[in-house]
Amino acid sequence: MDIKELVSKMTLEEKAGLCSGADFWHTKAVPRLGVPSMMVSDGPHGLRKQDLQADHLGINESIKAVCFPAGCAAAASFDRNLLYKIGETLGNECQAEGVGVILGPAVNIKRSPLCGRNFEYYSEDPYLASELAANEIEGVQSKNVGTSLKHFFANNQEHRRMSSSSEMDERTAREIYLAAFEGAVKQAKPWTVMCSYNRINGVYAAQNRKSLTDILRKEWGFDGFVVSDWGAVNDRVPDLEAGLDLEMPTSFGLNDEKIVQAVQNGTLKESVLDRAVERILTQVQRFEQHRDKTAVFDREKDHALARKAAGECMVLLKNDAELLPLSKTAKLAFIGEFAAKPRYQGGGSSHINSSRVDSAWGLVQENCGEYPNISYAQGYDTNTDQISADLQQQAVQAAKEADTAVIFAGLPDTYESEGYDRTHMRLPENQAALIEAVTAANPHTVVVLHNGSPVEMPWLDRVQAVLEAYLGGQAVGGAQLDVLFGAVNPSGHLAETFPKKLEDNPSYLYYLGEGDKTEYREGVFVGYRYYDTKKMDVLFPFGHGLSYTAFSCDSMRLDKDHMRDTDTLTVQVQVTNTGKRTGKEVLQLYVAPPKGEVIRPIHELKGFEKVELAPGETKTVTFTLQKRAFAYYDMDLSDWRVESGTYTIELGESSRKILKTAQIAVTGTSKKLRKVTLDTTFGDLMQIPGAAEILQPLVQAYGVTSDDSGDSTALGESTAQMMEQMLRYMPLRGMVAFGGGKVNYADAQAVAEQINRLPALQD
Repeated sequence: MDIKELVSKMTLEEKAGLCSGADFWHTKAVPRLGVPSMMVSDGPHGLRKQDLQADHLGINESIKAVCFPAGCAAAASFDRNLLYKIGETLGNECQAEGVGVILGPAVNIKRSPLCGRNFEYYSEDPYLASELAANEIEGVQSKNVGTSLKHFFANNQEHRRMSSSSEMDERTAREIYLAAFEGAVKQAKPWTVMCSYNRINGVYAAQNRKSLTDILRKEWGFDGFVVSDWGAVNDRVPDLEAGLDLEMPTSFGLNDEKIVQAVQNGTLKESVLDRAVERILTQVQRFEQHRDKTAVFDREKDHALARKAAGECMVLLKNDAELLPLSKTAKLAFIGEFAAKPRYQGGGSSHINSSRVDSAWGLVQENCGEYPNISYAQGYDTNTDQISADLQQQAVQAAKEADTAVIFAGLPDTYESEGYDRTHMRLPENQAALIEAVTAANPHTVVVLHNGSPVEMPWLDRVQAVLEAYLGGQAVGGAQLDVLFGAVNPSGHLAETFPKKLEDNPSYLYYLGEGDKTEYREGVFVGYRYYDTKKMDVLFPFGHGLSYTAFSCDSMRLDKDHMRDTDTLTVQVQVTNTGKRTGKEVLQLYVAPPKGEVIRPIHELKGFEKVELAPGETKTVTFTLQKRAFAYYDMDLSDWRVESGTYTIELGESSRKILKTAQIAVTGTSKKLRKVTLDTTFGDLMQIPGAAEILQPLVQAYGVTSDDSGDSTALGESTAQMMEQMLRYMPLRGMVAFGGGKVNYADAQAVAEQINRLPALQD
């Protein structure tokens, strides 16, 4: 199809109709012109294709598909290649099922542990989220199937999600909430971006010209189409003008008619409509031209990948006395309903109708010869929080008779879902009580967690090992056995901080907001940026993860010791496996800024690599850092700026375990243009090169009139220091009052104008 020619042949009604869905999951066709319909389907960690009854909350059944680890687990892999492979597999599944766009991945920031949809999101860190999303997008789109990066943007709570306004300043938006999308858009070029339900500083995301057009398209170069979240359209014509191309699902012709009327009465330029239609048709044609009708959805093969992926994602949080890995012949007790019926995915639009589900206990029963001495006790009922004395006693007895007890615990389905937020970070009461009772009966206890977001662990000191399985997909049971018994060496690292208690979270006082307004008062201090800067004790820090082997970083070398912010810094690290097992280490590179005029987090993640090493093997890992690694968003400049100074490069195993540091002097090239006025303080003026000489007569006048003898040299040292401090915060106009009558407003204004002519303040 020649898209522009095709659009020129369409009637106004046909063009307006193409801007909304034909039904719940399909774009409209134009049969007379040969324009086909295209199917879109929910993701992002599996294909939720509904053939008959359709909905956006996963209530009605979809086709049998493979559920991969949810975003919370996938991010813990810190593995770009794994995300690409999962994406590639999802793309192939879409081709096999005739799906043109899969809706995902979701990169919204984990602002609070309470967000009901955190299980679907990657991280509290925008760089990590963006890098992983980009690789999943590239994997899917390598199969000529589109993705829909979502939910754009500032969708960080489910409470009042269709009406609440996320209130934040420009710097917070740019550095945290937009940054997660920016890298993925620029690197991977998703076919579509999905706008969120919420408002942003009072303007609905679907109608937000600044984000949809000025930032997404003009700044970042996005060339696909923007689709609404299902039901996110609030006012169709202004939404279309702002940059929202496709409304989903169908409006049953109601909004199509609004578009037609707006063009006819001259309130909407037809060129705006044509542009949206061209964007939609470009992606429809893209899929149709590359349909692979030979693609096969091999559910068993993809299930095997889901198991491998789940093993890569699990995080070993604690392993005292190297209790793990377990011996297959040891006498063990598997305790907890999740051992037999694992919770492996979240609720809502991403809910997959899984082709099969593996449980740890089910696989033990199927392979009893391999695991001859494992017993099972249910321990608790996931349908209630109430303690069952009988179930708990059976579990305690099983623990007493075992060498090691393995408790499978976590959050039931009702605790985490799209549509509502959690109210606390605790495990259900019956599970917390079970852990206390079992550890009292057997101190050799492992807890395996199934959850999409952090939980409090008041029992942590009483268990020997904790394995965070997150929501690991349909093959989670097999992956748990792989890790527990050592067939897989755990290599996951936390993509979010686990605080000790909910009240420690930086958004705690403001989360949910007041009515339809949520203020992001913590600004850029989200997750580890807050905890680490405050040096606050946490349960487990961002980036934490243990292994069955050990690693050492032998050296870290920077290719230069000073640079301009237009240069590139290369960092090389040597890492060695000093243990006895093959394993994978996640190297994390943080940048710590100098103390300057801007309040910034103590450090930020700017690089990561996952590297596999055999025992005794050494590899060199290379990182490259460019301007954005050192920059903050300057709201005065409306651009990214690097403050000149000495930055520290930190190599860590987590945000709290820094192994190596090195320093680099960076010269910023973006001038912070400031116009000096009578309100500018002497302290700020003294920072301007060349200003001190101009100010000297005023400083002398201030010193002379401060001493009754009239002798400026007669000031005592302490008095001089006091006056210097007072002068630092005095505005230029203060010299009229404190200059002993020797300075008037005209003099002060003349000094201001002279300083404004200095080269440092010229563009």
